[in-house]
Amino acid sequence: MNRRNFISASAALAAAGMLDVNQLFANAGLLNSIGIQFFSLPKFLEDDFSGSVQMLSKMGYTEIEMYGPYPFSAQSAIDRWASLKPLLGFSGSGYFGKTAKEVKKIFDDNKMKVPSVHTDFDTLQTKMAQLGEAAQTIGFTYVVLPALPAEYRKTLDDYKKTADVFNSIGAQALKYGLRFAYHNHGYGMKELNGKIPLQMLIENTDPKSVFLEMDLFWTVAGSGDPLMYFEKYPGRYKMMHVKNMKPIAKFSGDGGDGKQWTELFPNMTTTGDGDLDLPSILKSAKKSRVDHFFVEQDRVNHPDIALKKSIDYLKTL
Repeated sequence: MNRRNFISASAALAAAGMLDVNQLFANAGLLNSIGIQFFSLPKFLEDDFSGSVQMLSKMGYTEIEMYGPYPFSAQSAIDRWASLKPLLGFSGSGYFGKTAKEVKKIFDDNKMKVPSVHTDFDTLQTKMAQLGEAAQTIGFTYVVLPALPAEYRKTLDDYKKTADVFNSIGAQALKYGLRFAYHNHGYGMKELNGKIPLQMLIENTDPKSVFLEMDLFWTVAGSGDPLMYFEKYPGRYKMMHVKNMKPIAKFSGDGGDGKQWTELFPNMTTTGDGDLDLPSILKSAKKSRVDHFFVEQDRVNHPDIALKKSIDYLKTL
């Protein structure tokens, strides 16, 4: 039976109530489960957290990646998010005013798991015990640094020192049953004094305690080749932000500042609408042993429409 006939026959069974269609596609498709990064719909979550999680579950998302700051986060992170509220139009997320137990119940009620959370550099260095305690309640394994502060990436020496810091954070995370990962933006992928800083960072960190999350959009924007990174570093990438781009574009500079990021936001689109070869990239990611795939379309307008379009496309692969 070919895939088209399989889907048609199975859809008929689902319509008869004999199969759960979301589970059907998860089992039959390229991705066993599809997650969502909460930064795709922060305003929805702020206005109606429970209703938004329920909406995502009904679309077919089964995993969540949260972002901070959390009640226990370093004060510097809490203050930074507070200063950004007038610009962003929403406050930092964390638990959206709820307790960890309340958040966990909402996730459980909607059959959603949380393998990963984004946090910040200060919290990773000073609040690992609190992250471990939160993980016991919510169930996550990965604690992810979403961006490297500018002072840690100006020179190759900075990147060498950062590798040492990452190794320290990674070792500390393991003590609390956690895994530390770094999520790339677009900087560090062009040559600096004859070396690629991101590759130097990967090669100078311990593969047993420092893992990676690829942001597909920012990798391409930074002139990185996602297929090359998956092939060159098998087993290092454990998570991926699944995005698409139309048209394909590169940073105007080195990708090291927010202005260059916002210039490319109009190029970010739903997974099935862009110019990147997602099927090939996702197959390469799976071969490289990526475990978790999170759709992310940063602060997208009408997430109720865009996020459904993205998951509907991914179910067809």
